[in-house]
Amino acid sequence: MAILTTPLKINKLTIKNRLVMPPMALANLPDGYVNEKLIDYYDEKSKDSAFGLVIIEHSYISREGRAKPTQLSVAADDTVEGLKKLADIIHRNGSKAVMQINHAGSFIRGEGENPPCVAPSEVPHPIGGLIPREMTKEEIEELPGLFRAAARRVKAAGFDGVEIHSAHSYLLNQFYSPLTNKRTDEYGGTLENRIRLHLEVIKEVRAEVGQDFPVMLRLGACDFEEGGITVEDSVFAAKAFEEAGIDAIDITGSMKGYTAPDGNAEEGYFSIMSRPIKLAVSIPVLLTGGIVTAAGAERMLESGNADLIGVGRMVMKDSHWAKKAIDELSGNSLI
Repeated sequence: MAILTTPLKINKLTIKNRLVMPPMALANLPDGYVNEKLIDYYDEKSKDSAFGLVIIEHSYISREGRAKPTQLSVAADDTVEGLKKLADIIHRNGSKAVMQINHAGSFIRGEGENPPCVAPSEVPHPIGGLIPREMTKEEIEELPGLFRAAARRVKAAGFDGVEIHSAHSYLLNQFYSPLTNKRTDEYGGTLENRIRLHLEVIKEVRAEVGQDFPVMLRLGACDFEEGGITVEDSVFAAKAFEEAGIDAIDITGSMKGYTAPDGNAEEGYFSIMSRPIKLAVSIPVLLTGGIVTAAGAERMLESGNADLIGVGRMVMKDSHWAKKAIDELSGNSLI
C-alpha cells in the first residue's frame, strides 16, 4: 500500500490519507465574510473526497492585520455562521478541515482601504516594499489574545483544527526573521527572543481550544539569504513549538514567499527544510512545494522528507487531480 493513501493522526484527529489541500488565498470577498462563491470553490475542490485534510486560506485575526480588504475574516464573532457553512461543506465531502489564522504585519496589499501597516521594526517589507511603523510593546502584547479569539471562532465554527501562520513574510514570520526584526527588546535579537511571540501565541491558542483540538503552525523555515533564517534555526524553533503544544508543523517558504529557492524546479523543493525538521520532532511534518505527480508525492514520503504532502497549484488547475493521484497509487487508474 502506498504511504500517501494511509491514515495519520494529528493529535487525536485521524485523517484518512496523507494528501492535503494547502491554504491558497482567493481573497475575493468584498467584506471578509463567507459567500456562496467561496463555498462553491471549496465544494468543487473537495467534492471528490480525495483529500485527507483541507486547510482554508489565511484569515485575518483583526482588521489591522488584513493582507487585503477582500481577505477572509475570522476577526469577529459574526463571522462564525458563515465559517460553519464552509466547514460543513468540506465535511460533507469527506475531508477534515483546518482553518489558518494570520496577521499580515507589513505585507498588506490593496487600494488604500487597509490601515497603516505595522511590523516588528521599521524595515521595508522584502516583497511589498512598504515601510511599516514599528509596533509598540503594548501592541505586541495584544496579539496573543487576538489569535486566541480567532482560534475560539474557528473551533466554534466546527473546524477540526486551527493553523497559526508564520510564513510567506507575514507578521509572525517577520518577528522570526532577522531580516525584518531589528528589535533590541525581548522580542528581537536572539533566536529565542524572535520566537518569543510565537510561544506566547501558541500558549493562548492552546489554552482556548483545549488539549485535544489540533493546533498546527505553518513555518517559513529558511530565508535563503545571508543574515536571514537558516534551516538550523528552524530545527530549533520547531522543537520549541512542539514542546509548547503544536501538533504538526507545515513547512514552506519565508521572506521569498512560496517560490522555489534558487530556481529549483524539482518536486518537493522545500524538502531541504522539511527533512531535518522531521528528523528533529516527533509530530507530523507537512511538505508543500512543487509536487506535480502522485509518484513525486509518494517519493517524498518514502524518503522520509515529510509525513503529509500538500499539493496546491495542480489542484488549482485540475479540481480532480487529488482523486486521480489517489486512484493511481491505489492501482485504479493513471493520472
